[in-house]
Amino acid sequence: MSSALLIIIAVTLLALYLGVRARRGHDMNLEQWTVGGRSFGTAFVFLLMAGEIYTTFTFLGGSGFAYGKGAPVYYILAYGTLAYILSYWMLPPIWRYAKKHRLVSQPHYFARKYDSPALGVLVAVVGVVALIPYLVLQLKGLGIIVATASYGVISPTVAVWIGALVVTAYVILSGVRGSAWNSVVKDILILSVVLALGIYLPYHLYGGIGPMFHAIDVAKPGFLTFPAKGSSVSWFQSTVLLTALGFFMWPHTFGSVYTARDERIFRRNAIILPVYQLILLFVFFVGFAASLKVPGLKGGDIDLSLFRLSIQSFDPWIVGVIGAAGVLTALVPGSMILTSASTLLANDVYRGAMNRQASDAFVGRLARWLVPVVALVAIWFTLQGGNTIVSLLLMGYSFVTQLFPALIASLMHQSRATKQGAMGGIIAGVAVVVVTTTMHLSIGQMFPFLPDAAKDINIGFLALALNIIVFVVVSALTQPRVASGAAHGTDGALR
Repeated sequence: MSSALLIIIAVTLLALYLGVRARRGHDMNLEQWTVGGRSFGTAFVFLLMAGEIYTTFTFLGGSGFAYGKGAPVYYILAYGTLAYILSYWMLPPIWRYAKKHRLVSQPHYFARKYDSPALGVLVAVVGVVALIPYLVLQLKGLGIIVATASYGVISPTVAVWIGALVVTAYVILSGVRGSAWNSVVKDILILSVVLALGIYLPYHLYGGIGPMFHAIDVAKPGFLTFPAKGSSVSWFQSTVLLTALGFFMWPHTFGSVYTARDERIFRRNAIILPVYQLILLFVFFVGFAASLKVPGLKGGDIDLSLFRLSIQSFDPWIVGVIGAAGVLTALVPGSMILTSASTLLANDVYRGAMNRQASDAFVGRLARWLVPVVALVAIWFTLQGGNTIVSLLLMGYSFVTQLFPALIASLMHQSRATKQGAMGGIIAGVAVVVVTTTMHLSIGQMFPFLPDAAKDINIGFLALALNIIVFVVVSALTQPRVASGAAHGTDGALR
């Protein structure tokens, strides 16, 4: 057995141990299991939110996108920064309202704000549909990492099954606390690996970061600038804005807000996290370094660029450390996604639509029972193969961003939004996402008469625009049925 594989196995077992150990001393009722008893301080909330930055998406997808696309990769750096700026004002009122009403999930918030259990069910369904490709992304990345770092000893399929079993076990036992404990180890390891690779490889292979970019520019003219069509400047701008608006609309990220001990934590983190985001540059440097040294990767194989370059540059034990860091970038976000998806199905679909009298104790048990079910569904989709890691994430973002207009309206002091308008807007937006995704349509294909810059706008904006129009129109038409501002109150308003 190689040293690389031994290190990967050791770190995986450590993740299992920490995940199970996290439950000690706590009664794992529904509130503890889903939101950690609302007792997390700045460090844990920071790490849970930072977990959104360092997933397999950035570890493999970020380097792979730099390898395959060049300059457009910088959208990954920009959208998180904008989202954290928004969070400075947006998250504190959400936290205040959630604490007052003892909310445990994202749909719980919408259902209570709009006084509509049906809206809560709709939001839960949208959330689960979006979370499945995001979980598939983590498992797909896990399979790539373990198979490559083990030098083919463990196949991607076996790696996916083992990873899913580990994360399922500690999610059932510890919920979000297991994610929080493992996020500490993950961030320490991933930061060490990313910084080391991003500095060492450009200097070792090219003599520096500047010489690396010069060599790329000479060998691949135009690669380091935005193309005139496709992933152009208008694609970049629209994708950054769309994903920034959707950043906190993911159910597991939204749910991490509830874990905080007080609202000042979000404002502290909003200041620190954009700086922390700069570490992503070193992930990109690895992808750029590989673009000339590991030529020929196409399609989904571009996600292999980081490990292909690492294997030809380092001894097996170093590859094992890199692989172990990558495993944690899959397990930690994967555990948060599993916790959120199971909570949505149990608390918001089952209790919201089928049995509103179900007790917290029963809902908590049901959520745990659903963890392996969600994991099996994700495994099935993962093993079907398909899209690159970046495209999987962008598809999920198009879904969750449809929740943003209703959320912002719910935070306004004098909102005239109605539950009918919110539901109509979300349904219209999601319908457009489903149609355009399944038919692989773009703005350019649907509106060929538009100028080239407009043709490259992210297709998700079409869905968001229709969402807002329907939301406003239906809310205006249904005003007589709802007193202005009655559904929303002011205790969760922006201030």
